[in-house]
Amino acid sequence: MKTLENQTLLYDEDCPLCSLYTTGFVKSGMLDENGRKSYCQLSDEEQSFVDLKRAPNEIALINNKTKTVTYGVDSLIKVIGFSFPIIEKIATVKPIHFVLKKMYSFVSYNRKVIIPGTVKEENKLECTPDFNYKYRFLFIGFALTITSLVLFGYSHLIPILPKSNITREIILAFGQIVFQSLLLLKFDRKTIINYAGNLMTVSLMGSLILVPILILNQFINLPEMLVLGWFGITVFIMCAEHFRRVKVLKLPFYLSYTWILYRILALLFILN
Repeated sequence: MKTLENQTLLYDEDCPLCSLYTTGFVKSGMLDENGRKSYCQLSDEEQSFVDLKRAPNEIALINNKTKTVTYGVDSLIKVIGFSFPIIEKIATVKPIHFVLKKMYSFVSYNRKVIIPGTVKEENKLECTPDFNYKYRFLFIGFALTITSLVLFGYSHLIPILPKSNITREIILAFGQIVFQSLLLLKFDRKTIINYAGNLMTVSLMGSLILVPILILNQFINLPEMLVLGWFGITVFIMCAEHFRRVKVLKLPFYLSYTWILYRILALLFILN
């Protein structure tokens, strides 16, 4: 593994996802021991040549010798491509680079709702991405679609449930956003949309936990008790994660209880 030396990635220390993959670059040897640094610890000199508005949206890679900066997906291509040149060649092909750039933006602008972290208030600099409505709505739509498809498939494994259809699952998945948003009308629009993003992340997480059962059932006929038990565990994990996120977001605690209420009402609706 070739090491890209004298280069420093500026990462968001309040983002567990950012911390994870930048640590991975250092431990794997792609970057040297000083190859990552928290954005919040930028020196005055570094602040003079780093774009402080762009860096929170697109991870910055500082060349410590030339004092130049690379941003976003190009930073990641440069780090990975130094060890794997073939990847760099493929990633810089215009159509592929365009797709990678859009995918990077999709994740970067939504990273605070994918894996939220507690912001340390004492930081002078905050590596918080701009609120991008386009990518936030795309994420909510993506999560809603995956959730609906998985629940549609999983419902067929539970004989006690009436026959499902994809339209019903989409309505129920979208309904939770509307139901919960009505309880946040006293808050501003960004807070409501931010909560909706977190809500759909919890739903997406639950759906992904159910996927292994769907795959296994394609090969063996799983017992109904196992299917129901797995679903029960998934619901418990989702509730715990929802409670945690509401606390991190500093929103009213009752949102977790009203969300559970919605789930109960949705189940009664399905059964009737």
